[in-house]
Amino acid sequence: MEAMTTKKHLTIMTGASRGMGLAMARQLLTEGHSLLCISRQSSDALAAHALSLGGSLVQWQRDLSDSLALGKELKTWLLSVKEQNWASVSLINNAGTIAGISPLQDANGSDLCHALRVGLEAPMVLSAAFLGATKSWRMPRKLLNISSGLGRRAMASQAAYCAAKAGMDHFTRCVALEEASTPNGAKVCSLAPGVIDTDMQQHLRSADPAAFADIEAFKNLKSSGSLASAEDAAASVLSYLARTDFGSNPVGDIRDK
Repeated sequence: MEAMTTKKHLTIMTGASRGMGLAMARQLLTEGHSLLCISRQSSDALAAHALSLGGSLVQWQRDLSDSLALGKELKTWLLSVKEQNWASVSLINNAGTIAGISPLQDANGSDLCHALRVGLEAPMVLSAAFLGATKSWRMPRKLLNISSGLGRRAMASQAAYCAAKAGMDHFTRCVALEEASTPNGAKVCSLAPGVIDTDMQQHLRSADPAAFADIEAFKNLKSSGSLASAEDAAASVLSYLARTDFGSNPVGDIRDK
């Protein structure tokens, strides 16, 4: 008699080569999970970690600012894999970037375009590809967008980042309405993960004080020990994704009860 094959949980995640994304990827590489990571750079350390655990990992080294080509590639890939192999399927739009830290009047146009392409355009295009390719799949489907408190609170010299995260929150609300009326609609949430000790925080603390009025607040977050580690934040986000009520609030915060 042929042994039954246990179905795996398929997770697709952007921005998995460093910071919280890398920590999430490491934590997802457990038995019963299959992971596709999409980042500008692949991670040799993550590949070695997967090998040591016998984990199922594929890494695509892609530029997320070329979202049109990436969306087509993801949709083609999803349509090529067999639905019956998976217990669930999730997309985590984690990648983001900060443009030059300055008032908008001093901003570099190409930096603004790149930040919006990576932070808003790519999540929308990849979400469309994911939802379209899996719309007939019968297992649980989840879409998690990693947002920020700055999508809900304005900050000077951060117009592009704030705009991208605010746009992410609002398009998630729209998708939640659409999926609620779709058979086996995906559960979706745009989640603020809290303040995390990552390269992005270091970048903000290193800004020109003359161009960034809130620099002291970010320095104080570090000096006061208020920043969560990437590993702890990753565990909290993945725990939120696993909640039975995931998607009941399309725009959430990691501190939600």
